[in-house]
Amino acid sequence: NGGIGTYVKASNESHEEVGDRSNNGVRINGRDLRCKVIGEGGNLGLTQRGRIEFALNGGRCNTDFIDNSGGVECSDREVNIKILLREAVATGDLGLARRNSLLARMTEEVSGLVLRTNYQQAQAISVMSSRSLERINENASLLRWLERSGLLDRALEFLPNDEEIAERRSRGRGMTRPELAVMLAYAKIAQFDALCASNVSADPSMAEELLRYFPAPLRQRFAPLMPEHRLATQIITMLISSSMINRMGPAFPMRAQEETGSDAASVARAYTIAREVVGIRELWAGIEALDRHMIAAVQLDMLFDSSRQLRNAVYWFLRHHLHDLDIAEQIRTMREGVAAIMQNLPALMPAATARRLEAAARDLYERGVPEALARQMAALPYAIAALDIVEVARHDDRDLLEAARAYFELGRALKLDWLKHEIETLEVEGRWQALGRGTLRGAVHDQQRQILQRCLAERGSTDAEQAVAEWLKSHRDAVVKALHILTEMQAGKHVDFATLSVALEEVRRLAAVG
Repeated sequence: NGGIGTYVKASNESHEEVGDRSNNGVRINGRDLRCKVIGEGGNLGLTQRGRIEFALNGGRCNTDFIDNSGGVECSDREVNIKILLREAVATGDLGLARRNSLLARMTEEVSGLVLRTNYQQAQAISVMSSRSLERINENASLLRWLERSGLLDRALEFLPNDEEIAERRSRGRGMTRPELAVMLAYAKIAQFDALCASNVSADPSMAEELLRYFPAPLRQRFAPLMPEHRLATQIITMLISSSMINRMGPAFPMRAQEETGSDAASVARAYTIAREVVGIRELWAGIEALDRHMIAAVQLDMLFDSSRQLRNAVYWFLRHHLHDLDIAEQIRTMREGVAAIMQNLPALMPAATARRLEAAARDLYERGVPEALARQMAALPYAIAALDIVEVARHDDRDLLEAARAYFELGRALKLDWLKHEIETLEVEGRWQALGRGTLRGAVHDQQRQILQRCLAERGSTDAEQAVAEWLKSHRDAVVKALHILTEMQAGKHVDFATLSVALEEVRRLAAVG
């Protein structure tokens, strides 16, 4: 669709409400469209209610502000590039004629950067849409959160109220792409506003984000001018907000703040740290390289699963380093060790644990995922373990891989691997059960870490694996008691929140013996 005028409305809208009398004679209702996909090449070609009706009837569409965002993005980059080059001309570093020639030469690269932004935004909506019914309670919570902030008027944006959301849930329907597009936009606005009020953009590590924003010729020649760009704060804040919302979903900042008691700036710092420490950019690039080579649903599943695992890593930093979120320092001290563990997982694990890892990778491979990427995805749930191991090894001045083998042996010997698996497979309904599962997840990892630290502290210079074996032997009565309870639970057919809470309490008691 392109041109001027509104051609599609909802069946419950009147032509007068649309406000485009010249097209009354050709306008139709969204539910009567027989096409499968609509791309909006102009503004206001469909009313928002018309889009939603079309989507609820099985059609696929975004919104005009999503489909036409390339023009706005291009204008923003043009303005920001010209501001930078104005300074270069003013200082005599660049003549006006050469400035104009440089602008022309950068056309293709700027186009690529613009399209990359549009790609990520559309991808985010696709990931959201693929889990729309599953995450409908989370989306409802986000709408209420945005309303309480005074930013969103649900009725004005034609977003469903709580009763309508409940009715959709009962019919097995989630939010439509046009609705998700609006939510994505408001979440970015809310995050941008929150971060502008903080000092996140002033972190020296964020200079790298600013560099990435500009085309290569500008990075190579005018990088020293970029920190002095008069819109540098806004550009960096926009980049952080967009990356976090696109990759983690619009509800992520809200959930992270509520579940960890952190502020928006701390969440943004932890996200930036976790993204680099876990090395997830490479994984995302691998998933995106599969475009047109495999079923898109598998890619969307991997993108969603990777965001969940990255969220766990973000929460780890917020729990353990809330007041020490120096981005450069955390990346420097953690990234190399985490990478070493993640790359050597099978060799560090007991046989049974390694077989589960191999089975997870094989399942992805059989769905068409390249072997290397399948192994990388299968390893991702162990990122929290890797973070714990790096910290324990540093704290006790232990060999990293030796500490890793001891950590995983503890998981096997005390049935903590089984406990973690049961926590991850808990069925949750609503934010409170999701919060409860997250609390259990964090607690069991913390207890495994504490037990490992106790083993190493009690056994001094003993080899880490031997220290674990000796600790288990010296505390045999407490270990046997805990294992007896966990074994009985494992034999049961139904494991729920109450069961896992009791199991975790036994592990806590075990961690406290000494």
